[in-house]
Amino acid sequence: MMEKQPPVVIKTRRIKKERLDVEYPVVEDLLNKNVKQYINSVLMSIVNTLIEQTDYYQNPITEVTGRYHIRTNDKGILSISIEMYWFSGGAHGMTVLKSVTFDVATGRIYRLQDLFKENSDYVKRLTDIIKRQIQERDVPVIVDFTSIEPDQDFYIENATLVIYFQLYELAPYAYGFPTFKIPTQEIEDILRKDPIRKSE
Repeated sequence: MMEKQPPVVIKTRRIKKERLDVEYPVVEDLLNKNVKQYINSVLMSIVNTLIEQTDYYQNPITEVTGRYHIRTNDKGILSISIEMYWFSGGAHGMTVLKSVTFDVATGRIYRLQDLFKENSDYVKRLTDIIKRQIQERDVPVIVDFTSIEPDQDFYIENATLVIYFQLYELAPYAYGFPTFKIPTQEIEDILRKDPIRKSE
C-alpha cells in the first residue's frame, strides 16, 4: 500500500518583510488533513526558529534570506532541508541548514537513530565511515573529529543517507557545509527497512 504513495505536492510560500525574504515549503494534497497540518506546522516552526537564530529581531541592519531543498519526495518519504542565510556586516554572512524527514502517511519524524536497528552501534559505524572519507577527500578539518552526535544532522537523498555538519562545526567557513554520503551497502546490515530502503 505505502509503495503506491505518489510524491506529495509542495508549494512555495514566502515571508517577505523589510530585510527578510524567506521561501519555505507547504505540503498541499495529503488525504489525511491532520498529518498535512502537522507536517506544515513542523516546517513553519523550523523556519521561525531559524529566523530567531539569526540576528534579525535584535539587529536593525541584519538581512535574512531563506530557501529550501527537497531531498526526497517519493514512496511516502519526504526529506526537506531549510537553509537560512543572514548578514549583519563584516567579512561574510552566516548560513545554517536544518533538515527534517517525514513519513507522509503518519507524519512521523525520523531521527537518525530511527534509521537503524536497535542496539546497532550506528554512531561508531557512521563515525568510522566519515573519518575515512575525511582522509580520502582531504577535508580541511579545524577540529579533531572524534565522533558524530547520536542526533547528528542528516537528510535522505537518492536513497542515500547524507550526514552533514554546520559551518565551522568541522571545517573552515569557505569549505561550506561538510557533507558525507553514506553508501547504503556499507550500513545495510544495521539499517531498518525504512525510510532509506523505502526510498530506493
